[in-house]
Amino acid sequence: MHDELTVMRHVWTLVDEYRATCLWFLREDYYPQTSDEARRVLEQIERHGDVEAFRKAAELRQWLLRNSNAPSAV
Repeated sequence: MHDELTVMRHVWTLVDEYRATCLWFLREDYYPQTSDEARRVLEQIERHGDVEAFRKAAELRQWLLRNSNAPSAV
C-alpha cells in the first residue's frame, strides 16, 4: 500500500464498512476525494468507531501522512 490511489481505495472501503455506524451524517454517496477529506473522515471513524475501526483508520491515516510528507519530485 504505497501510492495514494491505493490508500484512497482502502479509505473508500473503510467508509463503506463504517458508514452506518460512524459516518451516518454523511451523504450515502459521499467518498473523500482528497487526502485532506480522507484524513477528516478517518478521524471521524477513529472517534466514533470501535477498537477495530480505530486501528484500521489510524493505519490508513498514517499512510496518508507519510505520502503528504514525502518530498515531491520536481
